[in-house]
Parts: sequence; C-alpha cells; structure tokens
Amino acid sequence: MSYVTDYLKLYDDGKVVWNKERIQLAEYVRKNILDNDELYFDERKIDNFVGFTEKWFFPLQPFQKFLASFVFLYRKADDTAFYRDFLWMMGRGAGKNGLISAISAFLISELNGVQAYDGSIVANSEDQAKTSVVEVSNVVHSHPDPLERAFYATSTLVRSRATNSVLKYRTSNGNTKDGLRDGFVIFDEIHEYHDASNVNVHISGLGKKLPPRVFYIGTDGYVRDGFIDKLKARAARVLEGKAQPDLIFPWICKIDEEDEADDPKMWEKANPMLSKPLTPYAKGLYKEIERQFNELSENPSGKEEFMTKRMDYPSQSQESSVAPWEEIAATNQPIPDNIEGRQAIGSVDFATTRDFMAAAVTVKYGDKLVTMEHQWATKVFVDRQYQYSRKDYGEAKPNQRLHIPIADWEEKGLLTIVRAPILDPKDALNWMGEMRQRFNIVEVVMDNYRASIMRAMFEEASFEVSIIRNPTAIDGLLATVIDNGFPNRRFIWGDNPLLRWNTNNVLVKIDGRGNKQYLKKEEIRRKTDGFKAFEYTLYSIDKISDQDVSGSLDMLAGLNF
Repeated sequence: MSYVTDYLKLYDDGKVVWNKERIQLAEYVRKNILDNDELYFDERKIDNFVGFTEKWFFPLQPFQKFLASFVFLYRKADDTAFYRDFLWMMGRGAGKNGLISAISAFLISELNGVQAYDGSIVANSEDQAKTSVVEVSNVVHSHPDPLERAFYATSTLVRSRATNSVLKYRTSNGNTKDGLRDGFVIFDEIHEYHDASNVNVHISGLGKKLPPRVFYIGTDGYVRDGFIDKLKARAARVLEGKAQPDLIFPWICKIDEEDEADDPKMWEKANPMLSKPLTPYAKGLYKEIERQFNELSENPSGKEEFMTKRMDYPSQSQESSVAPWEEIAATNQPIPDNIEGRQAIGSVDFATTRDFMAAAVTVKYGDKLVTMEHQWATKVFVDRQYQYSRKDYGEAKPNQRLHIPIADWEEKGLLTIVRAPILDPKDALNWMGEMRQRFNIVEVVMDNYRASIMRAMFEEASFEVSIIRNPTAIDGLLATVIDNGFPNRRFIWGDNPLLRWNTNNVLVKIDGRGNKQYLKKEEIRRKTDGFKAFEYTLYSIDKISDQDVSGSLDMLAGLNF
C-alpha cells in the first residue's frame, strides 16, 4: 500500500501534474480501496515484483509502482483478485511495453507461484505482439546465471521452469484459437480495434486458471465509436461512481484541453514519465517530444499525430473536424415516437454511382432536428476498399485507422449492398417514397450534378425538387446551423454509426474569406455522402413546421368546397 499512498502524496504536495481522470482516480482510490477494510494489497508480492523488475529490467518510477500495486489487490473474504480488467492509457514513450514485459515475466515466475499460469500478448502486427516476449527473452539471455536456470526463453515464448507457465504472443486476427487457457491476456495497440470481436476470442479461456487478468494498454487512436471509446466510457463510469468499483482499473493520462499541448509543463499530464526529477530516459524522451512539437510550425499536418500519440488527445480542432467526437457521438439519441405525420425535408447525395449513395429526411421536433437516413454501396467498391466479402471478416485484423464494419452496418439496416456494378437512383426514390408514407415531405434537395440524373424521376413521382446551384457556397451558409447544433445536442440521428462515421470523415477548411467548406479527410475510403445528405436537408429546413400537420391535412381533404 505504501507505493499507492506515496504516489498520491506526490500530487497532494504539488510535485506532479495530473489530468482530470487521474485526479478522479485519486478520489476513487481513497474512497473505494484505501478506506475499504474488505480489501488488502499483497505487499510481499508487490515488493517481490519491484525487486525483480529493478534487479533484472529497469528502475521503476513511482507511477509504475502505483500501477503494479493494483495487480495484487485482493478481497479478504476469499483471496480473489479485486480487478480482472486494467486500462492503461498513456502518451507514446511512457514505458507501457517495458512495464508489461516485467509484469509478464513476474506473473509466470516462481515468485508469483501459480502453476501453469500462462499469458498471451496480443497486438495487430506480429512485430508489435513479439515486443515484450523478445524483451523478456533478451533479459533472460543477458543474465544466464540465474535467469536461464529459471526460464527457458526464445523469440517466440518464455517458459518458467518452476511453474511451467508460458508467455507467448498472438496476433489479433483471431485465428490462433488453440489452447486458450490463459491466466492473463495483454492487449496492445487497443486504439486499432473497431469492436470487441477479437478481444472476446482471446479471453474466452479466462477463468480456467485463477486469478484471471486482462490488461488493455495503448494510446488513443483514430478509430472512433470503436472498442477504445467503449473502454474509455466504462472507465468514466467507474471514476464517476456510476459503475461497480471493480469493473475496471481506470488509468488514463492525457492533456485536458487542446491548448495545453502548447505548454511543455502540461505534457506530463499525458506522459507520467515526464514527472520531475527526470530520469536519463525521460530527458531524452522530453527532447524528442520537444523536437516534434517544434516541427509543427513547419509541418502543421503532423499535429493530428502529435496530439493523438504524444498528448493522448485526438485532435478536436474545428479547422479539421466538423465537431469534437463526443458531440458527434451525442447524436445517438433515440428517434422520438411521435414524429409521424410531420413535415420533412428530404435529400439525396452521392459522389459517383459506383461507390456510395445516401438519402435522408429531417423533421423538426421542438428545438431538435431529427434525421433518418439510408445508404447504398456497390459490392465491388466495398469489397475492394473494405474487404466486405472476407469470410473471416468478423475476426479479421483491423486496419490501423480505417477498419470499416460494412457488414455490421448492413445487418443494422443502415446500408444496402448492391450487387450491380453501379447504383440505381431509383433505390433512393423508392426509399423516399416509403418516407412519404410517414411524413409530409415538402421538398427533396439535391445539387446540380445529382439533379441532372435524378430530378426528372423525383418530379414524376410528385416530389417538389429544390436544386442547390452552388454546393460549395451552402457550406458557409449552413455552417452556423451545424456549429450551433452539435454542441447544443440539437441533432438526433438514433443509433446510426454509419452517419457518425461519415461526419467524422469530414474535413473542415476555411477559405480566404473566412467561409467554411466541408471536404473529405481522405478522398477514397473515408466517405462523407451521409453527412452531405444530412447537410442538404438543412438547406430548406426553415420551410417546415415542428408540428404534426397530418390531422389538419386529413380534415382539409374531407371538406367539400
């Protein structure tokens, strides 16, 4: 317990700089752990771990001793481990992998003393997954007496001779399902996972060997609405007292505000290795971060990488994104039940008929705007860009930035995959016809290019069509509505991860006149058709009422003039 109280005292004495989540963690630890007479730290194992690590691996920093202590926290009643899951998020260079290497070696060793307590390290690439196994192996071979008598070590596995416990690595493709009887599993590069499918494969054998432990380590990343966001939400519930204290151990290091990246004194919020006094390693790390920061003046395009990986704070710049991710995620509000019969604005958008097409309707609901959408994509395109037809899709190795779950969105009914080589605009027309059964669609908005293909068929179906003559110009006109709507939670989209993905793909540029333009962050794979369809509905939104007018229309239709 002394390592825990010592680290908390560093903050109390003003010797370290913490971010909001670590300040919350201190309060949480004092309330739920230190003041809980039903729990105990196994101080003998903690001291053994510290001695083992500092003798054979490296000197431990106070925050590392703090983290390790909670691995050996138990309930007095039955001596079961208090935590199964650990979330360690820190900026790049904070020594996550080194600490994991030392903990892995200790857990399989006779100092931990659990027979056949196997462990796996899982990452998206073989090189990354092997990092800790190779590091432990190198330490063993660097100290043949006594470590080679204690461990058998190769570049692929490390085995304790006393406990017959094995440390191995796995890649996250989920195909290595053999022998899943691990005592502990470590997931590296968690920012790259879109969902929990691969995680579930690798933890399926936990519990057969006690105590089970799962470590999730990494920095933040570029995949939004994915696995790491759900882990962060789970951690937030624990820190806020809205979930059971033992749900997960929540260690999150990041800057609190974007402009703190400009103040080197705040960098240790994201990277506790930078707390003073700096070790020789930390001095070199600081110089490297400083060099990357200074280069941003010459290479502003590197800011997203710097913010995400060094500051553990994905860039929220309004000059690069439509809105911060948490505001985009806030559109996940249930579609109200009582909106049938209201006036609506419809829209259609697509870049070409060979990839994606989107159709949308928006209705007013008090001061909220409710948008419903459907999209279509050609199978040829989604196969080529997102490996849609892979038989092992659900377990496939996720792409670092753009693992796109097309099949999941199709299953949710948000997307239709078209087997023909090109999209048929009649699909959008038919969908709009279905929406007309629910709403009084006042106009269908499209731009000049789409109108040349679709206007006639919509008008023949008795839709009023409104044409946007200069699509680029309306970005600036509608920016006020969009900039106001996201932070004020005005947009209701239901659970539509496809539209949220579209929106997060939008690049905001400001022209020489100060007008915003909504472009693409990446031309081919990061589709924005759904966002543009949503935006086009706002073009005529002032033409509709927020009242249900269906009853009035029925009454008028029944009058004999």
